[in-house]
Amino acid sequence: MADGTLKQINPFSGTEVWTVPGRAHRPFDEVAPESKASSCAFCWDRKLETPPEKARMLSDATILRNVPVPQLDATDPDFRRIPNLFEIVSFDYWHANYGLDADYALIDAYLNDGSGYQHVQQVVVAKTKQRLEGKELAFAARGFFSGGHDVIVARSHTKSSGEMSKEEHARFISFTADSMRDLYERNPHANYVVAFQNWLKPAGASFDHLHKQLVAIDDRGRALRNLEALVLENPNIFQDKGLDVARRHNLIIEENEHAVLFAGFGHRYPTLEVYSKHPGRPWEHSEEQIRGLSDVLHTAHVAIGSNVACNEEWHHQPADVSCAMPWRINLKLRVSTLAGFEGGTHIYINTISPWDLRDKILAALDNHR
Repeated sequence: MADGTLKQINPFSGTEVWTVPGRAHRPFDEVAPESKASSCAFCWDRKLETPPEKARMLSDATILRNVPVPQLDATDPDFRRIPNLFEIVSFDYWHANYGLDADYALIDAYLNDGSGYQHVQQVVVAKTKQRLEGKELAFAARGFFSGGHDVIVARSHTKSSGEMSKEEHARFISFTADSMRDLYERNPHANYVVAFQNWLKPAGASFDHLHKQLVAIDDRGRALRNLEALVLENPNIFQDKGLDVARRHNLIIEENEHAVLFAGFGHRYPTLEVYSKHPGRPWEHSEEQIRGLSDVLHTAHVAIGSNVACNEEWHHQPADVSCAMPWRINLKLRVSTLAGFEGGTHIYINTISPWDLRDKILAALDNHR
């Protein structure tokens, strides 16, 4: 606009965003994270306070699944995949609505070991405040072994994604993609698996400690269904309305042969977007392709820094959808608070324009270089 107001429409969601002079050019809001020395339930020496591991990844990228209690200290994993103690979509939901059965062979194998039995009982008491035995304990533990809400915890979870090495970050991304595949395969009624990372409390993190979450759901939501319709109408929409627009407006920050990073537009919060250049769902990418996307994403995290609250949102082609959608990741910087204006108009005030975001990220990368 003539006064400098920048109006944006997200081409995929239709979200309308304004960047208004006088409210723009704000610095990133930095949040002091919890003390590095503070302990939480994700810490390694408290691993028996969390539900039984579904899998762990070692430093050589080997994945071990369903490790029993006596063998937990036999290997030193970089990442652990554990069930969320309080699921967004519970196992009871899947069982009651779809008849999903628990993997009782897996449950029995874990409970048949005395230390495993004691571990499950301890976690059930923490969750339900009841001490259960036998079949009642196995019944209460169904969600630990067959549920659809998992947490992936980094061993070095007191540091941010940008503080990881590139190699460590690539394993984090690869392990998340493998876990997503596993959730789809174990639950035929799940038509989407949501993957995300909340860093620091203003971004919704229960702990100021690094972890990703995956949630299997049975309804992709109106926004994704609308997006499917747009892709059916224009199979090249992500190129035409996303990458080409970013290139035309000089918003590209970094790219390699596998992925591209650019300052996004039409988002409620300042958002960096990462697109894979290859077709397919995350777990269908090769090791090299995953590493290429991980490197670009890692660059974004390095530039953002450790003290800026942000959400990492994964978007992918659902398992039962035939129209191609690229694997893409949004990094949303939680540097503003939605208020009454947004609720009354559904027009969102984003205090940092895409060009200002690009410049801030490039300046930060210059400093790191």
